[in-house]
Amino acid sequence: MEARRWPALRALARNPSVVSGAALLLALLLIALFAGRLFPGDPLDIVGQPLLAPGQDPQYWLGTDSLGRDVLAELAHGSRASLAIGVTAALIGVVIGTLVGALAGYFGGWVDDILMRVTELFQTTPSFLFVIVIVSIGHPSMTVISLAIGVTSWPTITRLVRAEFRSLVQSDFVMAARSLGFGHARIIWREILPNALPPIIVTTSVMVATAILMESALSFLGMGDPNVVSWGSMIGDGREMLRTAWYLTALPGGALVLTVLALNLLGDGLNDALNPRLAERS
Repeated sequence: MEARRWPALRALARNPSVVSGAALLLALLLIALFAGRLFPGDPLDIVGQPLLAPGQDPQYWLGTDSLGRDVLAELAHGSRASLAIGVTAALIGVVIGTLVGALAGYFGGWVDDILMRVTELFQTTPSFLFVIVIVSIGHPSMTVISLAIGVTSWPTITRLVRAEFRSLVQSDFVMAARSLGFGHARIIWREILPNALPPIIVTTSVMVATAILMESALSFLGMGDPNVVSWGSMIGDGREMLRTAWYLTALPGGALVLTVLALNLLGDGLNDALNPRLAERS
């Protein structure tokens, strides 16, 4: 494992897509972490004249919205909500999907059949509509939105983990672990899962991007947390003034594009570095 780790890190460092994606994502994370210090107070507070264009007032670099709120402060604080929901929802989906996929791929037989039928049931239901139903039933808060997106996103990772486990369960190191008397739990979590992590890590970056877009769509439809500003809610608030105040939708939309682009670049680079077949070709 150690011998493989350093070449992978060197491959990541030499990949311009990974470097640019990681740098962009790090910048967004720093903005989210220090948004409270950079822009203290509630970003939903009215602070100036409504509909100031970017650069019109030096106090508000990116202008103000229709209610006179600072757009730059909303963008900074909105990054917190969007990134937090994206990461939390992805982690929920990864945990559920890894657990279900590992059990199905390891045990096979009737366990695999039952778990795959449940997975197919979730896959046949449109994810976004399922999220809307869950959020409509519960209170539209960040916690409920994260849980709703996470609960609907696990089938993708389940099929990936199941395929990895099915290909590794007959490997020599698994047979050796069984011959030593190791239990099922140790073989699954200590022997097989570490060898199946690379594709899971790559898929997780895509799931974060998908969760961020799904949360933005919910906020755009007015189903986001009303007490928290997010990029999706900013786009939804500015859609009626798209012709007269284009920046109200273009700026949060650009932030979404940059975030998803950074995650996709990072995911592609991780795939190039951690995929053994691609590593052999290079």
